[in-house]
Amino acid sequence: MGKKHYSVWLVSLLFIVTACGGPGQNRAQPVLAGSIAVLLPDSASSMRWEADDRRFFERAFATAGVEYTIFNAEGNARTQQLQAEQAITNGAKVLLLTNLDNGSAATIIAQAHEAGVKVIDYDRITIEGPGADLHVSFDNVAVGRLMGETLQPLIDNLPVETPRVILLNGSSDDYIASLFAEGYKSVAEPKFEAGAWIKVDEASIFDWDTQQAYATFEQMLTAAQGHVDAVFAANDPIASAVVTVLKNQDHQPILLSGQDATVEGLQNILSGWQTMTVYKPIKLEADAAADAAIRMLAGEDVSAIANDTINNGQNDIPFMKLTPIAVTKDNIAETVIADGFRTWDEICIGEFEPYCPAENR
Repeated sequence: MGKKHYSVWLVSLLFIVTACGGPGQNRAQPVLAGSIAVLLPDSASSMRWEADDRRFFERAFATAGVEYTIFNAEGNARTQQLQAEQAITNGAKVLLLTNLDNGSAATIIAQAHEAGVKVIDYDRITIEGPGADLHVSFDNVAVGRLMGETLQPLIDNLPVETPRVILLNGSSDDYIASLFAEGYKSVAEPKFEAGAWIKVDEASIFDWDTQQAYATFEQMLTAAQGHVDAVFAANDPIASAVVTVLKNQDHQPILLSGQDATVEGLQNILSGWQTMTVYKPIKLEADAAADAAIRMLAGEDVSAIANDTINNGQNDIPFMKLTPIAVTKDNIAETVIADGFRTWDEICIGEFEPYCPAENR
């Protein structure tokens, strides 16, 4: 999706949300019966949940004048279940859920449906049970495919006979991680099978834990005697762990993917330690989910605004599928900076200042 296209869509979403009510504050006097509860997963796997998603939801719901509560389970599935129960008891009619695992999420969805509460699977889909009422996320196979398509020509052009590649996947219990992997493996596996690239090793990083990512890659790099040319890392924190290992071992930069366009990821790209990241305009995603939740609260059938369906293993779930964008050193200014998702002020600090455009130092 081009920048102009998704910007127009975002403006239209904001218009719809704004039309639902005037400015308000958290826990504002509701204009619709009931409330919306957002169930965020943690703060550790990615900074986005607290730094980005929370503020975009707060802005959208406050502008619409609807009553809402935002919870964060901080990685504890039982806590998330209790938060969902509390929200339902307190009058929530829509749950916007980013799950921690499929089993606990299926329980939350079942309890919500029993109470007549609608559920949106936000960013991650629940693949146990009948499923949520709507899924709002990016095309997650395309996220991984962008990693593969961006790195592939660079790997092919390396001045080595057969490039040596490592795959560092996301958490094995996170279905979305398998979709990312499906995307970049669609590019990498044919290369491995043809003998054009060598797969040095592959591992999943449980809970997306950066300490585990560091230890895992350190072991892989040592076992390979430092002979690694590229790494498909499933997100920016995993990529940052790779960068830390490389620096600690006085290794030269290698080709390296990432995802989420974090400040650290962008700093690594500008300084030459990371090749690319995948930008999923979180404001677009949050505004789309907020609009859908408000429509659900008003009793509308939101399946009409879904542009696709996705099967969760039991049912076809209406899917609002959004398009991600590959970000390299060459288009940071035109994507994440132009959108206001990140600023030069937060990126161009300390040791990274010299890598930024002169006018932004």
